[in-house]
Amino acid sequence: MGASLQTNNSGGRRGGRRRRSSHAPMSEINVTPMVDVMLVLLIIFMVAAPLLTVGVPVELPESKGNPMEGDKEPLTVSVDGAGKIFLQDTEITLDTLVPKLEAITKQGYDERIYVRGDKAVDYGTVAQVMGSLSAAGFKRIGLVLEPAEDGS
Repeated sequence: MGASLQTNNSGGRRGGRRRRSSHAPMSEINVTPMVDVMLVLLIIFMVAAPLLTVGVPVELPESKGNPMEGDKEPLTVSVDGAGKIFLQDTEITLDTLVPKLEAITKQGYDERIYVRGDKAVDYGTVAQVMGSLSAAGFKRIGLVLEPAEDGS
């Protein structure tokens, strides 16, 4: 009986396998860094979004009225607890309020102007601001209030 002898026809290489090149392009996409970046951006935007409102800290009084539909890009005049007057985020005096508003609205401004008065400031200061706006010809003046907590 004959014994069979199996030979390795790999041409002298061990194991009969071809060696993979270490410079071959990788065909897999690693999404972990992309997910990490997206989560960080999500957190940044979630933290930054509430800060995009008007920057003057004012504690608004509460009201039981229904909220109004919002205009686009309204002008906001704020009176803080110390009685300082702000146009958007810029502090101004009562004497310069009307000229600045007239300079902003040279082409005519038919949108609503919102007045935000801190609940700690006296009614006279807010009334002076509203009187100045009305005397300057601005007819659509609105007060900004917080909704009442009891929900009615």
